[in-house]
Amino acid sequence: MNIYTTDKIRNVVVLGHGGAGKTTVVEAMAYLSGITNRMGKVEDGNTISDYDKEEIKRGFSISTSVVPIIWGDTKINVLDTPGFFDFVGEVEEAVSAADGAIIVINGKSGVEVGTKKAWEICDKYNLPRLICVTGMDDDNASFRQVVEDMQELYGKKIAPFHIPIRKDEKLIGFANIISRTASKWNEKDEVEPMEMPDYTSEYLESIRETLIEAVAETSEEYMDRYFAGDEFSENEIRQALRVNVIDGSTVPISIASGVLARGIHTLLDDIVKYLPSPDKKECKGISLKSNEVFNADYDFSKPKTAYIFKTIVDPFIGKYSLIKVNSGVLKPDDVMHNPERDMDDKIGKLYVMRGNKPEEVSELHAGDIGALAKLNKVVTTDTLSTKANPVVFIKTAFSKPYTYMKYSAVNKGDEDKISQALQRLMQEDVTLKAVNDAENRQSLIYGMGDQHLDIVVSKLKEKYKVDVVLDKPKVAFRETLRKKADVEYKYKKQSGGHGQYGHVKMTFEPSGDLEKAYEFDQIVVGGAVPKNYFPAVEKGIQDSVEKGPLAGYPVVGVKAVLYDGSYHPVDSSEMAFKTAAVQAFKKGFMEANPVLLEPIASVKVVVPDKFTGDVMGNLTKRRGRVLGMNPIEGGKQEVIADVPMSEMFGYNTDLRSMTGGSGDYSYEFARYEQAPSDIVEKEVAARAAEEE
Repeated sequence: MNIYTTDKIRNVVVLGHGGAGKTTVVEAMAYLSGITNRMGKVEDGNTISDYDKEEIKRGFSISTSVVPIIWGDTKINVLDTPGFFDFVGEVEEAVSAADGAIIVINGKSGVEVGTKKAWEICDKYNLPRLICVTGMDDDNASFRQVVEDMQELYGKKIAPFHIPIRKDEKLIGFANIISRTASKWNEKDEVEPMEMPDYTSEYLESIRETLIEAVAETSEEYMDRYFAGDEFSENEIRQALRVNVIDGSTVPISIASGVLARGIHTLLDDIVKYLPSPDKKECKGISLKSNEVFNADYDFSKPKTAYIFKTIVDPFIGKYSLIKVNSGVLKPDDVMHNPERDMDDKIGKLYVMRGNKPEEVSELHAGDIGALAKLNKVVTTDTLSTKANPVVFIKTAFSKPYTYMKYSAVNKGDEDKISQALQRLMQEDVTLKAVNDAENRQSLIYGMGDQHLDIVVSKLKEKYKVDVVLDKPKVAFRETLRKKADVEYKYKKQSGGHGQYGHVKMTFEPSGDLEKAYEFDQIVVGGAVPKNYFPAVEKGIQDSVEKGPLAGYPVVGVKAVLYDGSYHPVDSSEMAFKTAAVQAFKKGFMEANPVLLEPIASVKVVVPDKFTGDVMGNLTKRRGRVLGMNPIEGGKQEVIADVPMSEMFGYNTDLRSMTGGSGDYSYEFARYEQAPSDIVEKEVAARAAEEE
């Protein structure tokens, strides 16, 4: 592959709702640019960007892939992202490396939840964007409806650059708003001029007027000329619109049929014409030597720095770190320093990835996207710089996973293999988390949704040959007591030779501190129990609180006081007193009105206004207490509630079905509260069944 300087590079992320046609658009780009000699299809499993076995099997994108496309003298690094919400981490990785975006909307399905989420993420990262309405070969696709819906949501900044021309309900060509020309596709799918149909002219002129207004607003000179009735030249219009597109005040919207590769030629031209090269963007890090801001700004003349925005780990092709060069020019065998891990890495060969195929290159200029193989210990969000100029860049903020399940090995002895496989998957997937919950003796796996976890299980089986099964996780209940109990226990055992003797009188009552398991005190007088047995009694209490007598959960908030007892000069031992204390605890705890405490989560749910009633009703059904609501910009509400953790299981699925995928939620542990009697009965019965 040729070498491309910063001004000849475009880094473009393709966003949109699941099934809108993103991968098909990317495939059409690859075909038109000559990377492939035939177009792959998602349903045939032969596209460049959906190469993973899981993607082929399921027919949708699961991870972000990079497809570098050469268009004229420009290299367009296209980042094809998944549209399903479970893979938002992949989108966040891609967006962190992009300088512009294409939002793909299906002309038949129209504006969907994923369209709005794509817009929000572009706003968050301040990305200039183009909109491509695809599927226009479908009779039921309506470009006009999409334009109206988008303008209703985002105002007049939505500006059509092309409109479809149909004949006998078939897409035959398009009209260019700027040049007022019409074109059609011939039998060879080549574009040729055509007469502008009358029914198109009227719509074109009404749209063009809005576009010219936007051009006039770019300068005082243009505004004066506009009011004077001057015509702007085509070149002036394009120059002004480029400024507007880059600052986000104009968002071009045009048509395509990914399947027929129509409109894609124009889309590629528009990417080059209107979206910025990296040198038009700021990029700041912190210099660790001076502690001052390092303005990398994709400047090739500055010291070399790169940011790892994604990692690919595959048992077959190995590990690749996908990088964006933030400054300087990277060359093979450069030694790069990782300041966060204080280690050097010789980068060896330089690659660009085309889907899953690495292609060697001789250098990568600032702003370009490439890949490094087999780097030691580096992870996504690490910075590479030179030892003489150590720099770190701000890490990408990723969505936090809240959906979790218990996982266990199907085959005994596979635990180590599973652990290693999960470590590799977590290197690749920043929103996947495996946690060992020692307290409840369970291994937990966290993801962005049920589909995410389902795919992880499938990948473990396909790629790493290990089987796991997912189950509902145990909730971390606690046990405590509500009254005071006074108990006595005598442990006496006689068996040839030395016997065993330990006798304790103790009280158990609430300590008032649920942060601590227990407090131990002794007020023994007259040596009824010798001092050297006090630690043994405390050890008995310490062991007892690990697994409470009520339902086998850890005990909290107990004050245990040893006030009397007796001993045998020969038969008493530490073991005997420890056993006596354990039995006294069991008896005393069950007499002191034991209760189960359940963990309560503080939950925040962000939803469009119209869903607040449904969401609040559902939270109440889950034994939640709604504490309040805060209005959020964009016509949304944040609902705040306290909900028992045991009721949060499956919430992600419910919220998505209630809100069509437009709701988001987060939660954190708040405190423990007494569980209602029906929950206690259920847990006690479950424990009894386990012991049987």
